[in-house]
Parts: sequence; C-alpha cells; structure tokens
Amino acid sequence: KKKLLINSAKLSDSGTYLCCAANGQGEHWTDAVEIHIGTCLADPFFATDKVALLVGNNHYWNHPHLMAPITDVFELSLLLKRLGFRVVSLLDLNKAEMLIAVNQFLQLLGKGVYAIFYYAGHGYEHSGRNYMVPIDAPQPYAPENCISVQRILQKMQQRQTALNLILLDTCRKWYNPQCALSQVQPLEPWGNTVYGYATSEDAEAYEVQDGEFSSGIFMKYLKKHILQEKKVTHVLEDVLEDIGRDPLVTGKQVMEIKHTLKEARALTDPICTTGLTVELWGHSHELLKETLTFPCGIQVELRFQVVFSNVMHVSAKLQAPPPHITDVRLLLCKPAEVQELAMLSDCQSDRMVSLLVSLYEQEELDCVLRLCGLQKIQTDVLLQLDLHYTQLGTKQRACESLQKILQKSLLAKLFRQKSSANPFCMVGQEAAATMCPKDAPAVNAAHEGPSSLRAEPRHSGQCSSQSNICSEPEENDESDLSSLCSALQRAGPGQDCP
Repeated sequence: KKKLLINSAKLSDSGTYLCCAANGQGEHWTDAVEIHIGTCLADPFFATDKVALLVGNNHYWNHPHLMAPITDVFELSLLLKRLGFRVVSLLDLNKAEMLIAVNQFLQLLGKGVYAIFYYAGHGYEHSGRNYMVPIDAPQPYAPENCISVQRILQKMQQRQTALNLILLDTCRKWYNPQCALSQVQPLEPWGNTVYGYATSEDAEAYEVQDGEFSSGIFMKYLKKHILQEKKVTHVLEDVLEDIGRDPLVTGKQVMEIKHTLKEARALTDPICTTGLTVELWGHSHELLKETLTFPCGIQVELRFQVVFSNVMHVSAKLQAPPPHITDVRLLLCKPAEVQELAMLSDCQSDRMVSLLVSLYEQEELDCVLRLCGLQKIQTDVLLQLDLHYTQLGTKQRACESLQKILQKSLLAKLFRQKSSANPFCMVGQEAAATMCPKDAPAVNAAHEGPSSLRAEPRHSGQCSSQSNICSEPEENDESDLSSLCSALQRAGPGQDCP
C-alpha cells in the first residue's frame, strides 16, 4: 500500500526517517525527513535541545584584569536556565583550556539544537575577524595566541543546528593589520546564525563600576530583554535601542547585530528532544550533600554547590551539638592540591561572596571553602574539617579532625585526563558563570555620581616584519584540537598546558 500506519508512537520515536521502495530491479530511497512526536507540533518552531557555553576571562597574566565578567556570566546563566538551556560556564581559561571547552561543547550540538556561545573578556578585531584573548596570551595581541570566533561559529553550523547565537561581550578595536588572517571558510547559507556584538567595529565595550557592584553595559540591558517571547533578533534590537539611550556610553559604545536568521526563532521556543542530547549530557544532578559525624558525636552537613562549571563552593553546616558540648567552631581547610589556585580565589573574593549569598539566600552556614580553577585538578583532593569545642564537664578545649576525599571526577568534570565518549556526561544543568570584557583605565562618566566607566585600553598589536608569528596556524582546526586534548591528557598536575 502507499501508506504505513504506526500506532502508539512515543516521544522517543522522534527522529530522522527514510522510506525505501524495492523490487527485483533495485531500490530507491526517499530523502530524510525529521519526525517529531509530542505537543511541539502545535508550535511553529521548536528546538531538539538548548545548549549554552559561557566563557568569561577576568584574571589575565599579561593584560589588565576585568571586573564585570563574574557577575555578568553568572546572571546570564541563570536566565538561560529559565529558558531551558543546559549551561556550561567556565571562568578564566588559558588557550588550551578554551579550545578543549569549545570542542566539548560542539559534541553536544546536533540537528535542531539551539546553541549559544557567550564570551566575555579581552578581545580584538582584525579585518572582520574577531579574536578572543585567553588569560595566558602574551602582549601584544596576535592571532596565534588567541581564538578565532568565526572558526567556532563555522564548526557550530556544521553540527546542523537550528539556531546559532554568538554573543561577544568584548572590545573590537582593530589590531595587527599586518598579520595574516585566520583561514576560515564562508558559512553555509542555512539562515540560522545570529551575531550580537556588545559594541561596533573599532570600538570599545564598557562596564560600570560602583563599589562592589560591576556590570557590563551590554549585559545590563541583555538580561532585561532576553526572556521575551519574540524573535531573537528582535530581542537584540531592543537591547541595541536601550544601549543607545544610555547617557554613560553615548558616542562611545553602540551594539551591532548581524544575522542570517530566516525564521522567527525565539529563545523561548519549546524543546522537543529525541533524547540523544540528554544521553550525551547525562542526568542533571542536585546539590550534593553528605552528613559527617565527629567522634564526639557532633554532626556536620557537607554541601557541594557548583557556582560555575569550574568553580565550586564547599560549605559546612553544624547540626545541633550534644548537650555536653558548647562553644563549637568548625573550619574547612584548603586542600594542599589546590594551594596554587589560591590567587584566583583571592582576587575575586568580594564578588564570589556576593554570588554565594545569592545562592544560599538567607541560610546561615558555619564555613565555606571556595575551589576555583577545577579544570586544573587532575588528582583526588583531600578535604579536612577541623572541629573545636569545649567540654562542659571539664571546661577543657578539644579539637577533632575528619577527612573527606573529593574525587577528581567530581571536580574536573570537563577536563579529565581520560577522554570520555560522552564529554559532558558529568555536567548537569549547573549554575552558570560570569564574565565581562571591559578594562581598567577609567573614562569620565557622562553624569556625576558614584559610577564610573572603564574601557579596554588601546594596545599596540603590531606584528614584527622580521618574525614569523604573523603566519597564523590553524588554531581551531580539529586536528589541532585533538593534539591539544592528547597533550593535556598526558600532562600531569602542575605541568604547563600547551
């Protein structure tokens, strides 16, 4: 017959189907057709999944530190989670780590997926090509030390995504006019790509700083509109108009939008998944908790809260002590394995504390330990809890200790030495990261008040004619990604990344 009726179709039966007609003379296959089963059929557009990678570089080795990225990426991640996105957020990555993170992100993308890549940090533009600056990039900016945004977008499109949204919260000053361009092929005319630039060509992006508060101008208005039920390009147009009316950046910063989006796809579109991306991602996990008991009988609830995908808060809360014990004090000791990461933790202390308050709301905690740069940890970590208390009977002060092993699989989820077939299988829908792309020298504000603007300085990024560094390697080529992954897997703790 000409029709085949399939009864009792399930949501999991959604997928790609082909039909074959065959006889003794041969066979003929139809074109592939996407079949979606479920309530999504009532919606004109839907995603098979929604995935976002947020990268924010704040603490640079050779360039001015940034202020707003932590808060900006963190707030964006929370908003994207409300829209149904699976969010991976990473803080302060060197070049090798950025390449691996992007490569892992690409593995989650597939046909029909809505993909968002957000970067906040130092950056520059060269002949229409945008480059992100890793935290270990030397001065001056040079393509071989940076990451090509266009190369990432090209690989995103190759995954047959339904929507690719690139948000660049970075400066776009022109540098290195004599350097060779990245060898990037033009995008396919699939009509699925949107660029949202925080600023226009050859211009800087700004952040507002007011005491402990700091926020990028771009993120200030993006978070105001991103939850709207309208075409994503129309959302960005609303952001553009708001930035244009901000007196702080009048004549200094104006957003730019470029797109080839042929359909009215919105970030609020429903998800009608086939289950494939869920399998690759793994099941989301709630905040991990564990109760430990000291020899004296005091119990402590230990919690592990992922703030960013590579930043974790370990907190401890004392339970009611036995009646014979008083004046109890609990300490979490920083593991020796992460002492070298203390500088990262200290430099962002105030902003991390404010994020911690927002995570735990009004709950009182006895102590909190912050573990940053988890991607660098390649061994199990020994966590020690010290308990000090007074015995009521003897009035003597006593001390007891407990140790807890934090497995590296819990910590360096995205950067484990052993490669996994499902690269993000240990990453749940985690609280996301925060980053911003602006810089240090203050600019006079357009109005008087406690706020001030900070813009990225004009670095002189000229290439030397006597050097070969202007010949840019294929820094985002898949072969290079594979070799980088292999090199990182061979590197032990404490070794420099390639």
